[in-house]
Amino acid sequence: MDYFCGMYFRCSEIERKMNEAGQKRQPFLIGLEFEMERGFFLADPMSQQEVLFNINGFGNTPSSLGTIPPHHFESRPEDFHTYSERFSVVRNGLSRGDSYLTNLTISTPISTSLTLQEIFSYSKAIYRLFIPGMMVCFSPECFVMIQQGKVTTYPMKGTIDAAIPNAREIILNDHKERAEHNTIVDLLRNDLSRIATGVRVNRFRYIDELQTSNGPILQVSSEIEGSLPDGYHSQLGSLFFALLPAGSVSGAPKRATLELIRQAEQQPRGYYSGVAGYFDGERLESFVLIRYIEQQEGGLFFRSGGGITANSICRDEYSEALQKVYLPF
Repeated sequence: MDYFCGMYFRCSEIERKMNEAGQKRQPFLIGLEFEMERGFFLADPMSQQEVLFNINGFGNTPSSLGTIPPHHFESRPEDFHTYSERFSVVRNGLSRGDSYLTNLTISTPISTSLTLQEIFSYSKAIYRLFIPGMMVCFSPECFVMIQQGKVTTYPMKGTIDAAIPNAREIILNDHKERAEHNTIVDLLRNDLSRIATGVRVNRFRYIDELQTSNGPILQVSSEIEGSLPDGYHSQLGSLFFALLPAGSVSGAPKRATLELIRQAEQQPRGYYSGVAGYFDGERLESFVLIRYIEQQEGGLFFRSGGGITANSICRDEYSEALQKVYLPF
C-alpha cells in the first residue's frame, strides 16, 4: 500500500516531474485523471512488477499470454430511457450552441470469471495498463507520440460492426460519422498548433480492424503531426499538459463541453478517458484510457461512450456505447 500511495500526485506536481525527467532523459510511466486533478508518476517503471504495462510492445510484461481459458463475461447496461435522459442534456447543449461535439459516456456493471490481471494478460491491444485493485485498460487509441522533434496524434472517431455487409463503405460515407471525425481532426490540429509548428494531416480517415469478444469492429482514425521547438525535452510535461484533456473523449469547444459532460454524466470519470504514457528517455508514447474496466466497492464497471453531434440518433449512440463493452480477445 505504501508503494502505491507514493506514486500518486496532483497534476501540477506531475507536470513538474515530467519536465525534470525529460531534461535528464530519465524513464517514467504516468497516468492522469480526465478531470486533471490527480494522477500517478512512476519513475523507472521497468524495475517493478506491481503496475503492469505494455505500450506498443514496450513494457514490463510480454505482449500477451497464450491460450485463453474458458470464462464468462456478462454486462448489465443502463436502460435506454436512462441513457436517453443523458443524451437529451447533451442535445440541449448542442442546440444552445454550447458545444458542437460532446463525448457522452456511461458506466456498465459487469461480471466475469477472469481477474483484472488475467484480462490484462490475455488482452490483444496495442496499449495495456493494469493497476491492482483499481483498473485494467486495453486501449486502441494513441493520444500523442513525441520523438525526434515531432509530435503526432491519432484521433479515433467512428465505429461499426465489421460483420455488416459493406461496413467499410458505410462508415466512410456516413454523414454523421464524417462530420464528427472532421470536427475532432480540426480540434486536434488546433491543439497541436499550441505547441508545434507546421501542423499537418498525414493520413485522413483510415480504418483499423479490432478483434473483440463480440466479434470484429472497424474504427476510423487520422494522423496529425507537427514540429516541436528546440530543447523540448526540458518542457515535456508543460507541452503534454497543454494538449489535455484529450479532444477525442471530451469534445469541442473544450471548456463549455466539459461543463456539459458534467451535467449529463453526473459523476467524475476519474482515470477513465484520461491519458497514460511511457517515456523511455527519448520517446514519449501516450494513449487514451478507453476500453476501461474499473474496480469499485460495488464490483466491476466497464466505461464506454461515443461522440454526440446535432445529427446523432439516440438509439444509435446507445447501441455504439454498448458495442464497446467487450473483452479484447
